[in-house]
Amino acid sequence: MRETCVPAGVKPKETGFGYTLSLIGGKYKMIIMYWLSENKVMRHNQLKRSIGTISFKTLSIMLKELEADGLIIRKEFPQIPPKVEYSLSERGLSLIPLLNMMCEWGEKNSLPVQETKQQ
Repeated sequence: MRETCVPAGVKPKETGFGYTLSLIGGKYKMIIMYWLSENKVMRHNQLKRSIGTISFKTLSIMLKELEADGLIIRKEFPQIPPKVEYSLSERGLSLIPLLNMMCEWGEKNSLPVQETKQQ
C-alpha cells in the first residue's frame, strides 16, 4: 500500500495525482474525451454541437492541448474544404475508466436538488 498520493513537502505537480490532473483538468477536457469515447471519431463542429457551451476558440485550444499531451489523435485529410477528425489515442482511452469512475461517484454522491438549494 502506498503512503500517500501527495506526500508532504512535494509539489502536487510532481506526483502522479498532480500529473493526471494537469492532463484532464479544466472545464472541458474530460467532456471532450467523453464525447470522443462515445462517438470514436468526431469533427470540430460535431464536438462543438455536442458540448454546446464551448466557444470555437476554446474548443480549438483544448483540442491542441489534448493532442500535445498525447490523449487524442488529430487526422487531417488533404482535400478542399479541409477535413479534420479527432479520436482518442491509446493513452486517452486508458483514462476512460477513470472518467467512468468519476461519473459513477457523482451519481452515487450527488446531493438532491432540494438540499443544494437550501445550503
